Amino acid sequence: MARIPISDDRIEQLRSTYDRCFGCGAQNPIGLHLDDFTDTPDGVQALFTPGSDFNGFHGVVHGGVIATALDEISAWSAIVSASVFVFTAKLDIRYRSESKIGDTFLLTGTVTQHSGRRLLIDAVMESGDKVTAQSSGLFVVADTVDNLLEASGEPTAK
Repeated sequence: MARIPISDDRIEQLRSTYDRCFGCGAQNPIGLHLDDFTDTPDGVQALFTPGSDFNGFHGVVHGGVIATALDEISAWSAIVSASVFVFTAKLDIRYRSESKIGDTFLLTGTVTQHSGRRLLIDAVMESGDKVTAQSSGLFVVADTVDNLLEASGEPTAK
């Protein structure tokens, strides 16, 4: 797969344009607030420290919140690796162990295949050396980063 990496400035521009996103929007008061996306050779990483608002049962992160975090890091791996926005078509999740509220988790998303409008993306949520959840999904390209920023009135110069 040919990588079209996106710069840190473009990542911040996207986060500013989509600041109400539930996964990464800084201005969404009830969102996950994923931030500090780091480009890796195969995708993207970010840290996530869920607070008590994301409880499933006492002290454990709700499974739906974990699914959202895995979905979000998957989408950002497409943004960072291929400069495209994607829709989730299918997301298979495996919960491997409990994820505790207040722990800091490393989320990693990796585009494993990109063919036409389809991307296969794997994601992992881990605490230390322990994988707590992982996903594999099919994502469909919605548009390019440049086209969506242009439609929002943002400059598209790289």
